[in-house]
Amino acid sequence: MRTRARDVLGFAVPASSLVGLLAVPVAGLVWLALSSDLATYLADPAVHAAVKLSLGTSAFSALVIIATGTPLAYALARWRFPGRTLVQLLVDLPIVLPPMVAGIALLEVFGRRGWLGEPLAFLGISLPFTTAAVVLSQVFVAGPFYVRAARVGFASIDVAVPEAAHVDGASEGQLFRHIMVPVAKRALLSGLVLAWARALGEFGATIFFAGNREGVTQTMLLAIFIGFESNMALAVGLSFVLLVASIAVLLFAWLLGDRVEL
Repeated sequence: MRTRARDVLGFAVPASSLVGLLAVPVAGLVWLALSSDLATYLADPAVHAAVKLSLGTSAFSALVIIATGTPLAYALARWRFPGRTLVQLLVDLPIVLPPMVAGIALLEVFGRRGWLGEPLAFLGISLPFTTAAVVLSQVFVAGPFYVRAARVGFASIDVAVPEAAHVDGASEGQLFRHIMVPVAKRALLSGLVLAWARALGEFGATIFFAGNREGVTQTMLLAIFIGFESNMALAVGLSFVLLVASIAVLLFAWLLGDRVEL
């Protein structure tokens, strides 16, 4: 029993240390937010604008990521084609690329003098420092999280399943809609949760490519950054809102069933 207790202690001490490191700052933020005049700070119209913009752009970004990332993940998981490795590298690159570098890259391509900026300007389209730039930044940095999770989900399906479907006469589209997506829904949901959370928490690429225009491009993260310098209470209030939103999306994923493992 002594040996068993000593072994358990060897795991419990470092494990509990990490749990404490994760839990104590969160508890401190909750206590600080609830002990201050939170309702007054959150009644600020600038806060409402930042919350509305963050939730709206991240939701729209999630839809774009699902619509474009699901077929891409399916193709990467199912088919072998020339340049597949390069495509996979490009998809995974934003996961490790510093967000500010991503913002500069987007600005250089879509800026007024960028590769695509001048052609778009000729068509009357200007992306930098607009709400569309916020969405583009979020899709760029968050999309790979969804594609990676979805790709793993599709690839984990037994090859006998699609083969049996094809034998029964199913087309690739029918296989995708009625078999592959339902079977891989756990991985898809996991990727969606990660992508949405990453989009909601995007800062670096947004501030470089979209700027910090109140009501137009100022997301909650940018408002927190400004509030940290001029109004700490406001920054704490918005941080609390983001914390609640993060907990809510995790609970929502659990309630959908299958208990998504992030």
